[in-house]
Amino acid sequence: QVHLVESGGGLVQAGGSLRLSCTGSRYTLRFHTMGWFRQTPGKEREFVASYRWNDDTPYYAESVKGRFTISRDKEKNTVDLQMDSLRPEDTAVYICASGPISTMPIDTPRAYSFWGQGTQVTVSS
Repeated sequence: QVHLVESGGGLVQAGGSLRLSCTGSRYTLRFHTMGWFRQTPGKEREFVASYRWNDDTPYYAESVKGRFTISRDKEKNTVDLQMDSLRPEDTAVYICASGPISTMPIDTPRAYSFWGQGTQVTVSS
């Protein structure tokens, strides 16, 4: 069982920045797809950004492209999300995810087997 722990959430004003970090433990995640989703009450989990297991190209949701940057350290089992130019609509619980080798699209939760507890990000207007 992979264990994912997020950190770095908080409260920030619109236009500000936050950096989220996720560390995986117990097993190497070198061959895992790793990324971030977010969720607000009453809504489905939404893809934010990810790295496919066999690809060093980051993938982003259109809503965050140009504002968020995902980075990954395979040696340290970490994946970070730098969030700039934050907007009130970015308010959500941000959840780290990882999944083993798969052909599923990485913007769908079905591609991921392991999830963190989530960290709250609140952007005030």
